[in-house]
Amino acid sequence: MENSMGIAHFLANADGIARFVLGLMVLASLGTWYLIVTKGLRALRINRRSRAFLADFWDAPNLEAVASRIREQGAVEPFSHLVHHGFTAIEQHNRYKQNGQSMARSLVDTGAADDLLTRALKRAIDEDRSHLEFGQAFLATVSSAAPFIGLFGTVWGIYHALIAIGMSGQGTLDKVAGPVGEALIMTALGLAVAIPAAIAYNAFARINRNTLARLNAFAYDVFAFLSTGIKTSPMRTDARDTSEKVLALVRAGRQPQPAHATVFGAGN
Repeated sequence: MENSMGIAHFLANADGIARFVLGLMVLASLGTWYLIVTKGLRALRINRRSRAFLADFWDAPNLEAVASRIREQGAVEPFSHLVHHGFTAIEQHNRYKQNGQSMARSLVDTGAADDLLTRALKRAIDEDRSHLEFGQAFLATVSSAAPFIGLFGTVWGIYHALIAIGMSGQGTLDKVAGPVGEALIMTALGLAVAIPAAIAYNAFARINRNTLARLNAFAYDVFAFLSTGIKTSPMRTDARDTSEKVLALVRAGRQPQPAHATVFGAGN
């Protein structure tokens, strides 16, 4: 008797549990590749826009120029989003002081200017972290659970294959190889789903970690600039460029405009 083998034969003879496991694997694979494509493109876009914003920020003559750029192009990436939150906090504090109010209207208004600015920058970083880590839990779950789901499908398929062999009374190699090989398809599918998810999770985790480290370093510069009006660390790409920029400012005798003179106009 001819014994047809292959994925088509497996699908035709799979029961409800096997098809349910197969459906889970397909959904996990589709979700994984969707996140790989969308998060990959978003990471490239964020990196390009962040570099452009940082270059414009440190080349800007004053805060009003930075605010004008954010109003025109929007806070579309983490670094401009951070500066936008800083502008909003300082403007809110200045408006509160100009109104001569003796008590804060709400908890968000409580505290000195430095406290408001610190909280605003921290909120911005937390929001950006949440956006950057979108989908990471799904990738981690798929990478860890998919091999075991595939193994469950393999065990279930071998169980039914052994029952069929026992009922036929024939345990020859041609009778065993087909059903067992088809059951092992589940293991292969589990690995095929888990490996891309694990690689993508590690890659995106590294990208997010580097982005957040740069964002935290930039937050210190923004805090010092908005609170004192001095560009304490006009960084570009590395420490050497930073030191060269600082020396150039000192030798040229350039004095940036104070933050309090320009930040209130940033929100107008």
